[in-house]
This record gives sequence, structure tokens and C-alpha cells, in this order.
Amino acid sequence: MAWFRSLIQVSATARSATKPRISDPFSYTLLSRFSSEPAPIHETPAPSPAPQPPTQYSGLGPTKPGEKPRVVVLGTGWAGCRLMKGLDTNIYDVVCVSPRNHMVFTPLLASTCVGTLEFRSVAEPIGRIQPAISREPGSYFFLSNCVGLDPDKHLVQCETVTDGAEPLKPWKFEISYDKLVIALGAKPTTFGIQGVEEHAIFLREVYHAQEIRRKLLLNLMLSDVPGVSEEEKSRLLHCVVVGGGPTGVEFSGELSDFIQRDVRQRYSHVKNYIHVTLIEANEILSSFDDRLRHYATKQLTKSGVRLVRGIVKDVKAQKIILNDGTEVPYGLLVWSTGVGPSPLVNSLPLPKAPGGRVGVDEWLQVPSVQDVYSIGDCSGFVESTGKPTLPALAQVAERQGKYLANLLNKIGKAGGGRANGAKEYKYEDPFVYKHLGSMATLGRYKALVDLRQSKDGKGLALAGFTSWFIWRSAYLTRVLSWRNRFYVAINWATTFVFGRDITRI
Repeated sequence: MAWFRSLIQVSATARSATKPRISDPFSYTLLSRFSSEPAPIHETPAPSPAPQPPTQYSGLGPTKPGEKPRVVVLGTGWAGCRLMKGLDTNIYDVVCVSPRNHMVFTPLLASTCVGTLEFRSVAEPIGRIQPAISREPGSYFFLSNCVGLDPDKHLVQCETVTDGAEPLKPWKFEISYDKLVIALGAKPTTFGIQGVEEHAIFLREVYHAQEIRRKLLLNLMLSDVPGVSEEEKSRLLHCVVVGGGPTGVEFSGELSDFIQRDVRQRYSHVKNYIHVTLIEANEILSSFDDRLRHYATKQLTKSGVRLVRGIVKDVKAQKIILNDGTEVPYGLLVWSTGVGPSPLVNSLPLPKAPGGRVGVDEWLQVPSVQDVYSIGDCSGFVESTGKPTLPALAQVAERQGKYLANLLNKIGKAGGGRANGAKEYKYEDPFVYKHLGSMATLGRYKALVDLRQSKDGKGLALAGFTSWFIWRSAYLTRVLSWRNRFYVAINWATTFVFGRDITRI
């Protein structure tokens, strides 16, 4: 029987050698969208002595007849995500470019620093905000940085995000667009003070909150080590917050509540050493009603937060120096002094608004440049419009994103979705911003609600427990998905019953 088995094997080998091998046509269809080369023959060529390097795509080329127009969105902040959510994907393909694959619900970010909420509760994946990016063949999300723009050729230059020194190949690529929306946000302002970038922690991203939480818990545990001097314990457990705006005040309130409710119970050996200092050059919460500002000052002081009026002159590894020469040692330094244009925004070959933002007209279109729009913290009205620059607030960015999504949908339905296709389009209703009010939590079930439309206007202003309940209810309903609303509600309930999670992971 051995000779019979050998005969079967030889016959099977002969059949496999004569049968042609066909590559997957679906795989080629996807890859050919990225390549500028003609289609290769599906039949696999004869093996060569030396393997050839794989062909690298050069990016997304211009859209072809029969394909949907392409909207490229730079950024995944409030403005960009609200725009993508509102775009009609029956009209457009959506391509998003960002180094972050999620949106951060920034009003609740301070709560994650001390364990009131978990980090995933404030992060919303882009694929959930705009499902077409995950399922449509012409829509994509690229984990990349925009590094340049050629508005004349309708091209965006990008670089792939790297995790380490070795870049992914192809590292650089280009994307052609029919409509471009710049929603790059802003960067924290340091005012050119030395040492801020090296020693301070900002509070803009989830990884900032993670770093603050790790640093805070590490200092708590290090201060309990035998042999640590009294002076060093006081420095390690001194948390300094620079900036008296809503973010700085809310973080100070959350931190003081964490100290009062959790640290004093679980770190009783060092409970008398930990304290919080809030440094502000002027008045805290300057945009709020005077009565609310006085209430906030009183409440923070009552919670153990020391308020210092001064200007930071220099930042060292373990201390900051104020303009009057006062030295303030710290173990944790959080910097929250506002935002400004990023270096990329400054380098873009586009008209600029006062303050260095990308200039836009009443319809959020960049003037003198075709098919380019800008929304969010990176944009501002040009002087010719006569409108003031809007504040860098989430509600401004969200409203701009919603407005521009509706405008682009109208342009697409009118047949102007292609590159240079909206030259004859008649823009109608301009963007109008109406302030809905401001809110800030102070910790210990206290908050502020200011519903005035302007600083000098009249309106409802509340403080105390009722405001805290309104603050939580409003933000719970503003969380984008039901999944994250459930996470936030469960985290709040768990913290109320069992206290905050102080695990350092």
C-alpha cells in the first residue's frame, strides 16, 4: 500500500502546481484607493531570486466621477466631532485626521484626576460619533498629524503618529479634499515662562489627567515612607494650581473634596500635610457674576484652598517663583492659564484673525481661499466682519460644528460639494452665537450657574447645592452617547457610596 499512497501524493502535487493562484480582489480594491499606480495583474508572478519591497501608497488622490465628494476634517475636539456627527454621509465621504482617536468631554475631565470618574467615561470613540468612518469604503480615520496645507492644490500633508523612535512607513502622505474643515483646537498658553513645559502638567487631554492622578497618588505614598523630613512631606503634598478660570477652580474644588473625604480617611498619617494653593493674577472666575465670584472665593477658602494673587515669573523642578520674589515649593503643579494658537495654526498659509487664529467670515469660511473652513478654538472672525473673537469654550465650538455641518449639507444638495464647486453658491444665514451661560463646580456638592448672556447682562445666577444638581444634570445629558452616560452615572453612584478609587495603576 505504500506505493499507492506515494502515487496519490504525486498526483495531488501535480494538480496544485498547474492551478493558478488568484489574489483576493477585494483586498486590491481597498488598496488601489490609496495608490497612484495602475492596477497590477491578479495572477501571482513567478518567484524572483530577491524579494522586492512592498509598494507604498502616496495618499488619497482626488475624488473621481461617480464617487462622493470628500470632506477632510482636521481634529477631534468639540467642533470637529459635532461637525462629523451632523454631516450627511449620503452626500459626502468623511476623512478625519487627528493624533487622537476619541473626543474628550472636557467639562468632566477634572473629575477623573481624583477618581470621581474613570477615564473612559469622558472619552468617546470617533467611530461611535460618526459610524460611516468605520463602515463606508470612502470614509477613513487616520491616526496622524497634519503638518502642512496646499490650498491651491486642495492637498493636506500628514505624518503618521509614531509610538517610539522608529516611524511607521509610509510616514508621510497626502490627502486631496473637496472641502476642508480645520478644527485643530488650541494649545495651553505658557506666556513664555521658562520651565512650564518641563515641570507643569496641563489639563486638556485624558493623558494629562492620568499623569496628574499618578503623580498625586505617588506623592501621597512617598510622603508616608519612614525618614522623609517634615519639610519634604509638606513639599510633596503641596498641590499648586496656576490659573483661576473655570478649569483651575473646578480642579481645585475636586482636589479639596478628595482631600476632605478620602485622603483624611485613607492617609491619616499625612493628612495634615496635604494642601492646595490656587494662584491667579487677577480675580478668579472673572467672567462670572460678582456675587458668584465672592461665593466661590468663600467656598474654596472654607474647603482649605489657599488663594494667592500673583504672577508666576519662573518655574523650577520643585518650586515656582512669583513676580514679588516669593518661592512656592510644590509636589504637583497644574497649569491652567488659558489657550492660544498652536504652532501648526501659526504656520498655515491662511489669513489670520486678531490673536493669530485662522481667520473666517460670517459663514466660517476662510476668505480668499476656496473650500476651506475653520471652526473651534483655532478660528476667529477677521477684522472686516466687525465681529469680536469668540471665547474658547466648548459651547462655541459645538455650535459652530453644528452650523457648518448644516451648511455643507446644503451646499452638497445644491451640487456644490466638489472642489471649486461652490463658487456660485449663495450663502444665506450667517453664524450667530448666543451665549447660554456658564457653570463651574466647587466640590462638596456646591457649584455655580450663571445664565447671563454677557458679563454685563442680566440673567439668573445661582450658587450652592441647587446649582450643583443643575450642573450634574446638564452635563450628564450633554455626554454624547448613552454608553458614556451610563458610565458617568454609575461612577458617580459608586463614588458616593464607596468613596473614590485611589488605586495607582
